Amino acid sequence: MRLRTSLTAVAIAATAVLALSACTTTGDTTDPDDVTFEAGTTMAALNEAGTITIGTKFDQPLFGLQGLDGNPEGFDVEIGKIIASELGISEDNIEWVETVSANREPFIENGTVDIVVATYTINDTRKEVISFAGPYYLAGQDILVLAGNPEGITGPEDLEGMDVCSVAGSTSEANIAEYGVNLITTDTYSNCLEPLRNGNVIAVTTDNVILAGLADQNPGEFEVVNNPFTSEPYGIGLMKDDDVFRSFINDVLEEAYADGRWADAWNSTAGTVLDLPEPPAVDRY
Repeated sequence: MRLRTSLTAVAIAATAVLALSACTTTGDTTDPDDVTFEAGTTMAALNEAGTITIGTKFDQPLFGLQGLDGNPEGFDVEIGKIIASELGISEDNIEWVETVSANREPFIENGTVDIVVATYTINDTRKEVISFAGPYYLAGQDILVLAGNPEGITGPEDLEGMDVCSVAGSTSEANIAEYGVNLITTDTYSNCLEPLRNGNVIAVTTDNVILAGLADQNPGEFEVVNNPFTSEPYGIGLMKDDDVFRSFINDVLEEAYADGRWADAWNSTAGTVLDLPEPPAVDRY
């Protein structure tokens, strides 16, 4: 009888373990009690708070587009979720803040957000006021035109003297200005589409993946020239000189490259339109 009782207890325990395992996936959030961080670090503060504020775009298909529930969706959003998870923070405890090109550095500097994941090109000018982890993706600036490319645009040289739309405060704005265009700027790339439709501008320019998302969202209206003329490494912006936090995020990215979470994040978002790229090496400057 004692043996039967013991076997029954073991069976019950095994059933409980299997039931628990069935509820667990590789994407589950790390339990806050299972991770510890050195006192005084940003990671420790965020883990203790149980929440993180992430700045991202709300108007960019494939990378950061506001969904029907008010929360953004896209590759940048999934990268933010991976980082939060490694801090022991569930996606329900992420506060998403719309962050446009012109306010990314100010939002980091004044503490409005903890990090920015928002098609954010790493460059030396920005590194004067903030720090970057990554890159986690390599884009390239390209050109969006009306379907059929009626003006025969093949590259930025063809846009000299023409009206071109881009976003104020972006690297795309600075890059295209070197080609002698008449630059029309706005706060978001989606606001460039109507001027392109009605002929007020001849083209829109920014990173190829952003343009691909806009074209996909408006089938039959636009096309990407598909001739990138810059290299745009996307990084995660954070408070300047927070080297410990930057190293932590870089570690998370490399782990996500190795275990498939980065690829899963791509395939479920941008990968619905674009091929899976190779993940870039992080820059531990």
